Amino acid sequence: MTTVTNPPPPAPKNTAVDRLPYWHRYLQADGNWIPSVRDNGPPGEELADLRSGLGQPAGSVMALWPYYATRTDGDLTPELHAEHGAVTLYGLHQQGQRHPMHRRHVNLGQALRRLRDSGKFLDSALDRRVEAAATTTSVPALLYRLRGLITQLRGQAIPLDYDQLMRDLSMWEKAEPRKWVRSRWGLNYYARGSQESTGNRDAAAATEADRNTSTVPPGS
Repeated sequence: MTTVTNPPPPAPKNTAVDRLPYWHRYLQADGNWIPSVRDNGPPGEELADLRSGLGQPAGSVMALWPYYATRTDGDLTPELHAEHGAVTLYGLHQQGQRHPMHRRHVNLGQALRRLRDSGKFLDSALDRRVEAAATTTSVPALLYRLRGLITQLRGQAIPLDYDQLMRDLSMWEKAEPRKWVRSRWGLNYYARGSQESTGNRDAAAATEADRNTSTVPPGS
């Protein structure tokens, strides 16, 4: 069975988040929708606001300002950049979906493996898209590549853990943490062993990582 033997790099403790990110707003503790949105999910106009930030710098789109959970005095903090990248992708992912597209302990590599196993796409073409994303070295470049992959996940209603994605994005600008994230995504994506076992390992790692929130510096 393929495993990732190196532990994740320690993340600095984040005290800048006042509330849970948007993808938790309409969820119950069990991960299902609250009763008021049970039939349709979050309001479409809110998801449209989130999508308006795709490809745009953090803080530059007024429609997104009410949705940020990160505390700021008007500065574009690393925490805000991290949240911006994840929440805009969530707005794309959740569009038109009745079920929550945020699901704990499903990292990006696992979600993309499920996409590959769906048989809806040519393996070699999907592999190239995944590898193109994994070989980027900046958060903006990674987000650009992820947009297409998230659209494909949405088409098959495959969820992922947006808390984990935000942590992964926060480590992407620095070489050593990026190597760890990349190896975990890759091993989960190409895993030939039990995805359930891999998920259990990631769940344990996520529980530890939940005690900290990573930061991502602005960059291009």
